[in-house]
Amino acid sequence: MPALYLSHGAPPLADDPLWPGQLADWAARLPRPKAILMVSAHWEESPLALGATVTRPLVHDFTGFAPHYYRVRYEAPGAPRLAAAVRALLGGSGTPVQDVPERGLDHGAYVPLVEMYPDADIPVLQISLPTLEPGRLMEIGRRLAPLREEGVLLVGSGFFTHNLAALRHRGIPSWSTEFDDWGHRALAAADVDALLDFRHTAPAGQLAHPRTEHFAPLFVTLGAAEAFGELGSQRSVIDGFWLGLAKRSVQFG
Repeated sequence: MPALYLSHGAPPLADDPLWPGQLADWAARLPRPKAILMVSAHWEESPLALGATVTRPLVHDFTGFAPHYYRVRYEAPGAPRLAAAVRALLGGSGTPVQDVPERGLDHGAYVPLVEMYPDADIPVLQISLPTLEPGRLMEIGRRLAPLREEGVLLVGSGFFTHNLAALRHRGIPSWSTEFDDWGHRALAAADVDALLDFRHTAPAGQLAHPRTEHFAPLFVTLGAAEAFGELGSQRSVIDGFWLGLAKRSVQFG
């Protein structure tokens, strides 16, 4: 299976005239996964945590939205076999793993999945970000890479630029376009060193990501791609901007 990094949007993504169709078309072009492993910007917990392996209520980790966004359902099957495989791959490499069985999918996971796999018939497991340190996240991705050979779609879900000050601007802020252009070129060149140090090597790196949790899932994806020698084969499947934020989303493999 490929490895993806996608910009997931807020709950109103469902109302966008373009983006849901882009996600649906992307999924339609992918091989059908046997299971999906989600790494979302919205779950930071250490040691690395495995979420629910049975269907649990969604985590509506946002406030101030219209009532219908809190009524969204996505009752995908749990993935206990995938959880066991993740535990074996990471535990065997010395990465501590814990279970958080009550933790359902957060909006970084279910918002894009509703558009990509609306039938909710593919088992989904969400794992936490145990750190925001890019090098450590790449190593986790490398350890998880064998799952791709078992039909698992690995998805890092964040946002290519993420500074909510953009929502107060008219148009697209220059820091968002500059970072997006830099990131696009760094990925195309497979410049891992620059990406790992993005806060310093990218123009407007600290403006584009005041906190780095929305860029962090990219490094899990990069690790899973590097393990198969695919860093030079990435392509941007979705680009452009949404409310001033870069929604670039990429595929490896």
